Amino acid sequence: MVLFLLFVAIPLIEIALFVLVGGEIGLWSTLAVVILTAIVGTVLVRQQGLSTLRALRSSLAEGGDPAGHLAHGALILAAGIVLLTPGFFTDAVGLALLTPPVRTALIARGMRHFAGQMHVYRGDTARPARDTIITDADYTVEPDDEPPARPGRSGWTRPE
Repeated sequence: MVLFLLFVAIPLIEIALFVLVGGEIGLWSTLAVVILTAIVGTVLVRQQGLSTLRALRSSLAEGGDPAGHLAHGALILAAGIVLLTPGFFTDAVGLALLTPPVRTALIARGMRHFAGQMHVYRGDTARPARDTIITDADYTVEPDDEPPARPGRSGWTRPE
């Protein structure tokens, strides 16, 4: 229901802003502002995206946690999408997403929201008690258990 309201409300807000701004500054000035914000937004998204990609690569090379850089990259991508959408409201949202403090606040809020819902298991931590780990076993291959040989010359099969 929230998405439906957003898909209805955002175009209505954009139409209202186009009418108001167009009435104040005129049609051509309004169109120029929309095109200018798309160009400036594209340049800013490119700069910040490349900067975030460099920071991500550096973090990965040092063995650090890439989660923060990935979250910033996702929000920069979202900023690019809304900046390319014509309109004053979406441009304001996109430019806000391009400011690092806004992104950091959104990421922190998202982490607080999802913190109770996430379970992270890493290789160096203990597994939950319900898992049974078999560390050693003896087995024999029964003739019926072997897959049938596949004839052919595809390169994926070995001649016998």
